[in-house]
Amino acid sequence: MHFSLASFLTTATFVGTAWSHGIITTPAPRAVGAASLAACGSGVTKLIRADNTSHVEGLPEIAATDNAYKAADCNLWLCKGLQLADNKANVQNFTAGQTLDMLIWIRIPHAGTANVSVVDTKTNQVIGEPLISFRDYADQSLPTLPKNNTNFSVTIPKGLEKRCATAGQCILQWYWYGVAAKQTYESCVDFIIV
Repeated sequence: MHFSLASFLTTATFVGTAWSHGIITTPAPRAVGAASLAACGSGVTKLIRADNTSHVEGLPEIAATDNAYKAADCNLWLCKGLQLADNKANVQNFTAGQTLDMLIWIRIPHAGTANVSVVDTKTNQVIGEPLISFRDYADQSLPTLPKNNTNFSVTIPKGLEKRCATAGQCILQWYWYGVAAKQTYESCVDFIIV
């Protein structure tokens, strides 16, 4: 069996990131599809398919070795480069002032900070204040994680009805930074405010 160095490095990357780290489970987050593959290349999409909870920092290194990666189309620091076109069936309809229940799956805790925010996808900037923030999040030294680390509610802000009226203008982003691990985990929910 022929096993190239590139295949070995790709496999080693997958093994090194396996069994890590966190993702939104409810509401449905962005997932990999054909548009993500076309924008981000096979290396990035294979890594996300192998572990959709993995950290963002490993993605640029893989993208740099993939000729199919299109930096202008695949913003790895916004939803890990995952594309709206693959997720149109999961666009959520929210109303201003609505309370939204969120569930997070944390596979491996890393003490850090976290928040959920509305993000403008054109600028990759948070709109207003985070909807919820955690200064001490997913602390692996605790015997069990606090329930509010994985099961909490946020309120959809008022005043974004025009700015977030079309799918793809805004996303709801769960963002967690593991301080000791120096790793960023994020996932996004596509929505419109109706």
